[in-house]
Amino acid sequence: MINELLLIFSVVFIYGMAVLGYALFGKAGLYCISAVATILANIEALILVNAFSMEQTLGNVLFAVTFLITDILSECEGKKAANKAVLTGILSSVFFLVLSQSWMLYNPSPNDTIMPSIKAVFSNTPRMIFASLIVYAISQLFDVWLYHKWWKFTEKKFGDKRRFLWLRNNGSTLISQILNTALFTAFAFWGTYDFGTLVSIFLSSYVIYIFTSLLDTPAVYLARLIHDKKEQKKISE
Repeated sequence: MINELLLIFSVVFIYGMAVLGYALFGKAGLYCISAVATILANIEALILVNAFSMEQTLGNVLFAVTFLITDILSECEGKKAANKAVLTGILSSVFFLVLSQSWMLYNPSPNDTIMPSIKAVFSNTPRMIFASLIVYAISQLFDVWLYHKWWKFTEKKFGDKRRFLWLRNNGSTLISQILNTALFTAFAFWGTYDFGTLVSIFLSSYVIYIFTSLLDTPAVYLARLIHDKKEQKKISE
């Protein structure tokens, strides 16, 4: 039960921090969280846990918040800002990959006790990072593109640009997550686990993404409310 409670807490905390970051720092806050989440998700993805009767990687929630971030930026700041968040995530991953691999080139001191643990964790990280870079770029850019396609469709169909936020939010994220989950599972874990485990990881990851995608909708509405209040304040001033 502890794993389930921790995952629920993680969703609330991480989504809450994304909204708080936007409220306090605007786009810059979301860019920072996107960069940190992308790096940490690649490390957490190495950890398998059992929760809600499914085997899953811990990176699911952190990867999910990057989709929330691009949806908030698409809704409130525009397509260009959302794509910039994707590029921020890619740049931070490259930075982390190069720096973390350089650590293992050092000759540790005879008194060092941590290098074996560092190597045990980060020797597996390059594959995760490379897989994540490819999958992240493809699925996130696709998500931004699809978000705006849904937006044009609903605006044309109903003549209202602000309505049906929930549709473009979930319609883009749920479809993008299928692509994201399938590609990442194949690139990151093929040859590491047997086929049955790969299927289990894919299914459990996507089930988690379904819930995290549905749960992020209130966060997008809240972020839009924050944005609207800031705009109204600028107008009144």
